Amino acid sequence: MTGVLDYVSGDSLLHRLNPMTKLILAFTLCASCFVTTQHLLILGIIALNLGLAAWGGIIRRSIKLLVSLMKFSLVLFIIQVFFVPQGEVLFRLPLAITVTKRGIEFSLLFVLRLLAATMPLTLMFSVTQIGDMANALTWYLHIPYKYTFVLTTAMRFIPLFSEEMLGIIEAQIARGIEFDTRNFLKKIRLLLPLCVPLLISSVRKIEGGAISAELRGFNLRTRTSAYKQYGFCLGDTGALLVCALLIIVAVWYR
Repeated sequence: MTGVLDYVSGDSLLHRLNPMTKLILAFTLCASCFVTTQHLLILGIIALNLGLAAWGGIIRRSIKLLVSLMKFSLVLFIIQVFFVPQGEVLFRLPLAITVTKRGIEFSLLFVLRLLAATMPLTLMFSVTQIGDMANALTWYLHIPYKYTFVLTTAMRFIPLFSEEMLGIIEAQIARGIEFDTRNFLKKIRLLLPLCVPLLISSVRKIEGGAISAELRGFNLRTRTSAYKQYGFCLGDTGALLVCALLIIVAVWYR
């Protein structure tokens, strides 16, 4: 089972870029959608994300993520639009609830930013190996390796915990527990007791991983311990120019 943060092997230009360049590109895409207030520009950033995903060979994953986020964003939009009473009133609802033009614009901007800011991180992790990202953060940003190791370990454990939780649920279904119920509260009540065995197994994995890291000389690792070097190429220069242009456009159309 693959998750939205799992690495997808490939030989595209995105895969060959320096990990630091991909991190800057992802950060720029996220920051630009919060700098600008233009809905069309944010839609353009989402389209750029999809284009990069198609270039990197992960377009299906990106579309699947976008559809899932749109379902969640629709709920947020409906809730948010009732809490902005300022602006021209478009129509009134019972209980003195009003829907305004400003409320619709603000809510739409809110959900578009959510969509545009989530996709770049998925794109970055899909075309970058976790180890390469940790080494780049340590080498270029001088972040202590212990902190990058915590980040990369958390990313690696997410799919493991998901698979383990799925296995526990399947075991409970085999015992006759009705996890396919449509009652949300009942499903939550059934899931809460499963957090205990998941927590116990997680602690065991963490303890085993810590012992394994110590046996491999984890505490002796320094910034220069990485055996792999990451150079910059012409593609990195082009990507950084795109980042600069995107920031300029976002600031210009604030």
